[in-house]
Amino acid sequence: MAKKKSPHQPYTKTDQIRIDGVKIYSPLRLKWVTLTPEERVRQAYLIVLTEEYGYSIEQISEELDVSGRGSAQARADFVIWRSTQDKNDEKPPFIIVECKSDNVSIKAQDYAQGEHYARMTDAPFFVTHNSRETRYWRVKKDKMPGYIEEIENIPHADATDNEIKELFSKLRVFKEKEFADLLHQCHNVIRNREKKDPAAAFDEIAKILFVKVYVERQLLTRRNKENLFTVDVLNKQIADNPIDNLFQETKRFYNADKIFEQDERINLKPATGEDIVRKLEKYNLSDTSEDIKGVAFERFLGRTFRGEIGQFFTPRSIVEFMVHMLDPIENEVVCDPASGSGGFLIRVFEMVREKILADADREYNKFRKKIEAEKTSPEEKRAKILQDKYNEIQKTIDQIEEGSRLWNLANRCIFGTDANDRMARTSKMNMIMHGDGHGGVHHHDGFLNVNGIFEGRFDIILTNPPFGANVEPSDKVSESDTAVNSADEERYTKEYGKLYQEAQARVKAAINQPIASLFNLPKGKESKIKTEILFIERCLDLLKPGGRMGIVLPEGVFNNPSLAYVREFTEDRAFIRAVVSLPQETFISSGASVKASLLFLKKYTEAEKERFDEIYATAKTEIEAKYADEIDKEMQRIEDALAKAKEHKDADKRKTLQKELKNYIKQMEKKKADKTRQLLKVRFDYHIFMYEATKVGISATGEEDQNELYPNTNQPPGIEKTCLEWYLEFLSNPKVFAEAGGGE
Repeated sequence: MAKKKSPHQPYTKTDQIRIDGVKIYSPLRLKWVTLTPEERVRQAYLIVLTEEYGYSIEQISEELDVSGRGSAQARADFVIWRSTQDKNDEKPPFIIVECKSDNVSIKAQDYAQGEHYARMTDAPFFVTHNSRETRYWRVKKDKMPGYIEEIENIPHADATDNEIKELFSKLRVFKEKEFADLLHQCHNVIRNREKKDPAAAFDEIAKILFVKVYVERQLLTRRNKENLFTVDVLNKQIADNPIDNLFQETKRFYNADKIFEQDERINLKPATGEDIVRKLEKYNLSDTSEDIKGVAFERFLGRTFRGEIGQFFTPRSIVEFMVHMLDPIENEVVCDPASGSGGFLIRVFEMVREKILADADREYNKFRKKIEAEKTSPEEKRAKILQDKYNEIQKTIDQIEEGSRLWNLANRCIFGTDANDRMARTSKMNMIMHGDGHGGVHHHDGFLNVNGIFEGRFDIILTNPPFGANVEPSDKVSESDTAVNSADEERYTKEYGKLYQEAQARVKAAINQPIASLFNLPKGKESKIKTEILFIERCLDLLKPGGRMGIVLPEGVFNNPSLAYVREFTEDRAFIRAVVSLPQETFISSGASVKASLLFLKKYTEAEKERFDEIYATAKTEIEAKYADEIDKEMQRIEDALAKAKEHKDADKRKTLQKELKNYIKQMEKKKADKTRQLLKVRFDYHIFMYEATKVGISATGEEDQNELYPNTNQPPGIEKTCLEWYLEFLSNPKVFAEAGGGE
């Protein structure tokens, strides 16, 4: 906060915010106005416009009526002209700015308002801004209202016509591509200079990126005053490898997360490390939106490891769709037991964070309207009450504040594990770049309990398990799989109590036993079993009663006759809510050609399971009774024949009859099981949403494609509703939807 100046002192300089009690000075309006959270954001952004972009206050108007009719509903926060002369001549403005308070998550209606004002005034650019994010837009005059394009920035005051024209062409995706290309350049430098394979080169990039993220966080929290991640600063150090020194400091900061081994170093020649820092130092990751960083990082990952470890990367469009289908809410605990690069966990974190921020915004605005309606108290008093309420709400969404809503989301609601140490490390780093939530991610076998990941604990499971591999009888639980240091054991026992201790005891009891022996689906404890099949059981086990699950599975799980037992195992434990078939090419760009479908389940509550078991037991009893006489009669016939064969000492006949008896028993057991299952489905009947998708947002080459899965800007022409919209309609009335031909 700037030092207070006399309210009567003339003031036109805009490099400071002036606050006096519950008043804040507006240099454009030349007066003190009531200090509100929105006003603070506005005056702070005015400093950005004047100091960083170079616009003079003579080029800008504030709270300007853009309708020309004195409408209080059409006042733009800032209207900026290309020049002071243009403003004086009342020519169309250059840029419209719409500001929102800090706890607002800017939404489509905010873009619409900015676009509306820009179209009304014929401005080519508009900005939506708060302290959480700033987004820049160009208005397409040759398109209908609602068609806007996000660009990477707005012009500076001294921009030439050519620079403005160039900026018009720089859509936001260019920035994502720029960062992805930059990471790839760094990767190539390391591969070529250090002669490392792609995976080893990636590990070095990961370490240096992690250092950069750490340094920028220290700057943001003001723990450091100087940006240590620059070549100039690193070269001032007296050290053989300055970047490795900074890596060791970063490692110590994240020591509790065990992201890197204790003896891990940056294994690059100092000159190579310096070159990588030089390439990355200009890119401020803290100022870059988390979405852009995430897309760029995933592009880099897919490009680097396509066909090698690419199967870990679920396309963003599939992740987005699956998360929307399960619709996570605040305080729900989510897990991905095959987390890969962390895509599902990151999107859940982002989506729930958006909901929390929107809720905080609603709470503040509801309170603001109530206070503003109370005209009895002085304006200054109302402003103080509003500011206090705003600060109170901000504290509840301060992610650094232990126990706050966002702290709880980041530290108590997001869990994942991956058996590949590189992927576990990558997902942690990916989550930190997206805003955090990395503390619950572990390098560990997804089939085994670790820390906060154990049976019956999760509201939501989202996963894309590895396909095609087998869990072999030789894959056994090792002592290291159960090792927990005393500090962690104390922490998790305190957090989860007896449930945690029992979960760990189950794994410890299985040391030196096959991993498959912990599960029911393997037909024989000595036989191998497909990884994806075991993951179905593991995910169901991890869910709480009533929990929801979305999983990517190869199509064979849904239609292969030999896997009917897997489908029955699932039906015995959960409602099948939806099956969405994906096109063959969905995972080709990730190096996998298997055709897959998405399965969405809801695990039975205890009451639902009890009802299911009761219906199943009744059906089984009825079918047993129905075939009892027939079976008794046939069994008696064969046994009488066996007695005769024995009497006549006809060994061949006896052998034939014994085989016939065995086959008959097997055949009738299968028939009774099938009939029981048929009767069960009639009596425990419910509808399943089925959808076959042809366009899912990604082409066979990995490029963005049309997407029919959820509402977006690139939907195939002519589709009435997206898959998500059909599903929401189905949920509102499954029976009516099915009768209309929309589901099973």
